[in-house]
Order: sequence, then structure tokens, then C-alpha cells
Amino acid sequence: MAVLDHLTSQQAMDLENEYGAHNYHPLPVVISRGEGVYVWDAEGKKYYDFLSAYSSLNQGHCHPKIINALVGQAQQLTLTSRAFYNDMLGRFEEFASKFFKFDKLLPMNTGAEAVETAIKICRKWAYEVNGIDENEAKIVVCENNFHGRTTTIISFSNDPVARKNFGPYTPGFIKVPYDDLESLENALKSDDTIAGFLVEPIQGEAGVYVPSDGYLRQAKALCEKYGILFIADEVQTGIGRTGQLLAVDHENVKPDMLILGKALSGGVYPVSAVLANNEIMKVIKPGNHGSTYGGNPLAAAVGMAALEVIRDENLTEKAEYLGKLFRKELNEYIANTEKVLLVRGKGLLNAIVINDDEDGDTAWNICLKLRDNGLLAKPTHGNIIRFAPPLVMTEEQIKECVSIIVNTLKEFE
Repeated sequence: MAVLDHLTSQQAMDLENEYGAHNYHPLPVVISRGEGVYVWDAEGKKYYDFLSAYSSLNQGHCHPKIINALVGQAQQLTLTSRAFYNDMLGRFEEFASKFFKFDKLLPMNTGAEAVETAIKICRKWAYEVNGIDENEAKIVVCENNFHGRTTTIISFSNDPVARKNFGPYTPGFIKVPYDDLESLENALKSDDTIAGFLVEPIQGEAGVYVPSDGYLRQAKALCEKYGILFIADEVQTGIGRTGQLLAVDHENVKPDMLILGKALSGGVYPVSAVLANNEIMKVIKPGNHGSTYGGNPLAAAVGMAALEVIRDENLTEKAEYLGKLFRKELNEYIANTEKVLLVRGKGLLNAIVINDDEDGDTAWNICLKLRDNGLLAKPTHGNIIRFAPPLVMTEEQIKECVSIIVNTLKEFE
């Protein structure tokens, strides 16, 4: 089979099943093209993308400005490693640092790499600045978190599918319930070796759990009280997705460290970063951390273009307005049905909870029917369906999508 031969959807799925490791359970649809809020399958059927590659595609599929930045830079220079300077990285570091109001940026590739980077920085800061004895620093995390799937990260996950048979696990983490300030303070005041608190402002993978008003602000205050770092994992929630540039902005919280990924490239190329001010970032010295691809000129060009699109097209404001409209329209349906228990979220990061248990297949079957009706979404945790379309969606399109969702749900009543 020639590399560019056309494949049917079934052929594409058969190839993955035969030659790829079975580490995912995709919805049975094969996407071959994307533009804006739409994707097309191998047979040419058109769908609304209501997942956005887990919020990587905030700027929509194949945004022309980002693609032009990619192509232009790819024709000039793609990789130098960090053995040498390149003429794009500094520009990106300055642009993104000022964009998010931090002193410095450490570039990586994937979200999980950025989380690992933040953990290393936090520990080194604890030993060299905060006076904690070496190898004793701990980081507080929340139950039901999702920060990636590296060995260290799954060590503080409580998802049995992610953890089982991957031990031994990395020590140094304390789990507390999410959205529980009392438990957080109890942990902080009982252990003087705690260095930081790592938290998702909204728990996306867990089912789009939005914390109580004031939780993030008061959690940051507790971190200040006990002299530890507040680390915000905004890989999924950042860059306009929730109706603010960062989800922590809903409570005017400035994290000590900010973790970004996914939409930092508009879904075009792996780009991630950790941002912090000088007093924290200064602990990193040559040889302490790095990546051959992290900070490459292609990523730098793409990252700047992706952020410019968010700013210039007012996508944060669009997410806020369209998200409220989406939840209002769905709540009108939910008020008169027992099939859906609730809709929750902020901006255009939302989820509906299906009236079924986590081991049921109703949510999966609804997503199959949504696919048949021209909209792509996927369950998380069995009975929850996450909805996260590109932020370039229009009001007319969001209303059409609500109609598809409601009419599909009615088929299951």
C-alpha cells in the first residue's frame, strides 16, 4: 500500500488495531480533514468537533495564521537543540512571558513534560530557597486529578486503570479531596516538608468539576500562609477555554507556577511551558533540566501565532458568552427530562452527567448516536460526556449543536 493511497474508515481502523498498541479506545470515526469547528471523515461526512483534541484546538482546526507560521518557519529552520541559540526562542519566551505576566518561561513539548518540569522546579526551590532538607520535599495534589501518565504522575493518581501494574510508585505526594479547603489546610499545617500545591483549576478529565466560588483564591492564600508554591495546571483549562485567559483568572489568582500546553500551539505542534517569576525560576541551572525539542524554533513560531489568534480574535470573550448560552439552552432541556442530571462547566469547557452509573454504556451509546447525527464527543468516567468545541464557533453554530445534542438525547428517553 502506497503511503498516500486513500483509506476507507474501516481500513484505517483495522491498521491501527493490528499495528498500534491498544492504549486508547477511540470512538469509531476516522477523521481525515479539519477546518475551523468542522472535521470530515475518510468518506467525506462532515461533523462538528465537540472535543477539540481535549482543548488543544481552541483556535479551531488548521487556523490559517498558525499554519502559515508553521510552514514559513519549517522552510527556514526547524531544530537546533539547545546546544545553540536560535533566533525564535527568545522572541517566544518574551512574548509568552509578557502575555501571561511572568518573568520567565521554560519550554517543553507535552503537557505531561511540563508537569514533570514544574515538580522538579518546585522541589529544587524547596531545598535551595525554602530550607527543606534534601529528598524530603512533598507536593500536595487533589484526588481525581489528571496531570498526565508518566510514572511520577500516575504515582499520585487514584485512577486504577492508569496505575495498576505500573509500580513501584514515586513517593513525595500527599492527596487531599478536591474543593476541600479544610483538608488542604490540615495537610499543610501538619507537615513542614510540603513544598507546593499542584491543582487543576477545573478538573477536566474527572468530569469537568468546577470548584466552589472562592476555592482557588482561598487555596492560594493558604499556600502563602504556609510558605509553599501554588502550581496551576492549566494545560486543558488555560488559553481562553473557560471564558478567561486562565481559569484561575475567574478568582483573580496569580499562581507561583503556571503550566501550559495543548492550545499553546493551537493543536498544530507539541508545545508546552512552565512559567514563573525570577525568584523561583532562578533555581534551574545549566544541566538541571532540558529537552532536545523543547524550545525549538518551529514550536516558538507556532506558539506566538497561536497566542496572537486568541488575542486578536477575542476568543476568550467568545468562550465566556457562548458557554453561558450553551448551558442555558441545555438547562431548558434538562429541566424536563430524567435522562440528564445536570450540565456544568465554565466558558466552553462543559459536561453533562447522564442518569446512569459509571459502569453503564448509555453515555457511550449517546456519543455513537451523536456521531451519526454529525457531532463528535466522547464520554469520560462512564456516565459523563465532555463538550469542548473550538472557541471560533459562532452563536448560530452553538445553537445548531445544542439542537443536535438535545434531539439525540431525546432518542434515549
